[in-house]
Amino acid sequence: MGLLTIGAFSKASRLSPKALRLYDGLGLLTPARVDPVTGYRLYSPDQLEQARLVAWLRRLGMPLADIRHVGTLEAADAAREIRAFWARVEAGTAARRDLAAFLIDHLSRKDPVMPPATTPLGIRYAALSDTGLVRESNQDTAYAGSRLLAVADGYGGRGAPASAAAVDALRHLETDSVPAGNLLNVLEDAVEQARQAVHDATGAIDTSSETAGTTLTAMLWTGSQLALVHIGDSRVHLLRDGELFQITHDHTLAQSMVDEGRIDPEEVASHPQRSLLVRALGRGADATPDMRLQDVRGADRYLLCSDGLSTVVPAEEIHRVLRETAEPEQAVRELVDLANGFGGPDNISCVVADVTELRREERTAA
Repeated sequence: MGLLTIGAFSKASRLSPKALRLYDGLGLLTPARVDPVTGYRLYSPDQLEQARLVAWLRRLGMPLADIRHVGTLEAADAAREIRAFWARVEAGTAARRDLAAFLIDHLSRKDPVMPPATTPLGIRYAALSDTGLVRESNQDTAYAGSRLLAVADGYGGRGAPASAAAVDALRHLETDSVPAGNLLNVLEDAVEQARQAVHDATGAIDTSSETAGTTLTAMLWTGSQLALVHIGDSRVHLLRDGELFQITHDHTLAQSMVDEGRIDPEEVASHPQRSLLVRALGRGADATPDMRLQDVRGADRYLLCSDGLSTVVPAEEIHRVLRETAEPEQAVRELVDLANGFGGPDNISCVVADVTELRREERTAA
């Protein structure tokens, strides 16, 4: 079969002549030949597969620059790039879905026909941080109060001041009145305050401070919901109806490789860059937080912890302690003891908070 005119190629590839001229100009789909007299673009039938790939990728919403890169790859590498692109799309969609759910919930609560809230809820909490058995100092900070729960895991030459500064920057949320409709904006402002506080805390002359920073994972109790802000690889787990769920997503290079399909989840534990953060509070780091609202139920139990617990103690052991231990104070002690029992290679911090129904005298005090 000979060369195809742009009209024939357009019909066969389902790309308009206008799109074909654009893709030619961008180097995405160069004609096999351009007539030197008429300037007509002529295409080879062998280019149809490439043209259809470009059309499909455009339907996926892939940017033209990314399509140009994919077009230079062998099939297997191109498949990996497409998988990675779609993982990023899904992550962005999930974040927008959480925001949409918050807006729907917030506006629904303004509906006068909505029933009033049921039994008032409160939280019981405990926090504990331990150096572990290997590290010389503790760079973690753990905090639990009547409204604020937080864990920060510092790193680098001034990791301890960094984690303390991040948590201290949120402490005003314990006493500030936060309107429900403004909750995520308040949290976003608080994260910016924490970022600046970490910057100030790591700004000493010591050159090691250039790599210093911290994770930050915190929850703000509103009386019926927990607002979550999360940066880094500390985690939040929820024990509900006997099942344990991780409700945060690690911001590490290894986890991003899992998300993009480059490695299997089982490979994370042994990956040489498993602890390399892609988001954190620190100089030059991406400090974009994950934020969401978590609806709570009576008898829910939340665990906030640094990776000195989550990457050291098997998940089934964490689950057992949270399920079988009655009081938050006892639970945090047992979790720290477990991590040290597994060698304590890192600092260990955890916060346990139980959602409970308020007794009459507690409602009056509140």
